[in-house]
Amino acid sequence: MGLDRAGEFELRPDTSANRVVPTVWEVLVGLFFVVTVNYVTLLFWVKNGIIAGLWEFFNSKIIFSERGGLMRLLVKNGEVVNPSGDVGGKMDVLIEDDHILAIESGISENYVDVDQVVDAASCIVAPGLVDVHVHFRDPGQTRKENIFTGAAAAKKGGYTSVVMMANTVPPIDNVKTLEYVLEKGRKTGIKVYAVANVTEKMEGQKLTDMEALVKAGAVGFSDDGKPILDEQLVKMAMKEAARLGVPISFHEEDPKYISVAGFNNGVASRHFGVVGADRLAEISMIERDINLALATGAKVDIQHISSKEGVDLVMNGKIHGGEIYAEATPHHFSLTEKDAMFYGTLAKMNPPLRTEADREAIIEGLRSGAIDMIVTDHAPHTREEKNSGIANAPSGIIGLETALGLGITNLVREGRLTMWQLIERMSVFPARVYGLQAGILFPGGAADVVVFNPDEKWTVTDKFASKAKNSPFIGFELYGKVKYTICDGEVVYRDE
Repeated sequence: MGLDRAGEFELRPDTSANRVVPTVWEVLVGLFFVVTVNYVTLLFWVKNGIIAGLWEFFNSKIIFSERGGLMRLLVKNGEVVNPSGDVGGKMDVLIEDDHILAIESGISENYVDVDQVVDAASCIVAPGLVDVHVHFRDPGQTRKENIFTGAAAAKKGGYTSVVMMANTVPPIDNVKTLEYVLEKGRKTGIKVYAVANVTEKMEGQKLTDMEALVKAGAVGFSDDGKPILDEQLVKMAMKEAARLGVPISFHEEDPKYISVAGFNNGVASRHFGVVGADRLAEISMIERDINLALATGAKVDIQHISSKEGVDLVMNGKIHGGEIYAEATPHHFSLTEKDAMFYGTLAKMNPPLRTEADREAIIEGLRSGAIDMIVTDHAPHTREEKNSGIANAPSGIIGLETALGLGITNLVREGRLTMWQLIERMSVFPARVYGLQAGILFPGGAADVVVFNPDEKWTVTDKFASKAKNSPFIGFELYGKVKYTICDGEVVYRDE
């Protein structure tokens, strides 16, 4: 039945009875033909990469298109060195806002909507460096350094996380001072953490309120700069740190073995006509604290180790099951007491530079795992202070801007560590010991990245980002130049 032109219904003949109905055999033949044609077509597309290309194209469009106004940064063409991660090698890193979105090969800005591209050709892309031993002199000694200039030095050196020591003026033995440091650190563009003091006023007599300080944000405890001589007090502190689940770190120098600090009691001290720091000052304290660590179960960090015997004691403590860790500085694996004779107060530090055998033992300790972390012990002083004479000049040197170059030059290029091992000791392990969310690159993780050219040669000058210039390495030619430092997805340093 249908409509005629005038809109009237008319009857039409039913022709459905005359339609041809295919047989079952014809249906099967037709289906076989369709499947065969499509299968051949599919094989052609797979063989020629068309399916993969379409999948990659649409996958990038679907996964990466919805970002709601978040900033995107692509680090491309770099060699990813990521010791704790699942991926490494020639890869690109896509960052969205403050986290990593993807680590893959072949991510292209032609297919991904990005706001900024960092070309890392010829460079290594690694987790941002982590230094768990810096002195920023703030509060109280900001003529030497402050939290902002210290952070600027860290950025230039490739560091995205640092842990301040607590020997400020006043010291970080109370919540108010700790909150001041952490609040100021949040404004620097990198992650500034702090340890708090073990003892009140760093006097070695009474423990601080360690629980309150941890609740306020302290990531550990240390009276660095001074040894704690009271063994029972140290034992109590270790037990409390173990209960709170944080590391406790020790400056290991017994003053009864030291006349003039900062120079090894050997050829260097004789050169300057003084009695220096005997190696027993370090050895005796390390031995005591490793025994206490084994007895208490505390997580103990033996700071800036300088002697062969100290390295052996730490390894022995590890073998006996202690949660014992150790630090080494670039100056202790790069220089000896003979260099102190040449550089004078610029190479005066606590503990002092020792012999070539000690330097070799430290390097071997870094290789074997006896020493877990490379730290800078960044210790700024004014020119006037360092020029005040061998006996009176303060100990310490700056180190944040030269550490990576010294590691690459003296460890990697000399075949003592691989690049992956160097990054472990400068990023992965320090973060792990102090419980920091750092030292690893993975999708969803913090976008803290350093990009550096391991083969670029450069000369250390006195044009530091730090306020201070007290470095014996001025004039040294080093390999390994930081090109970009990225923290929480922001480029906070770019090599010009």
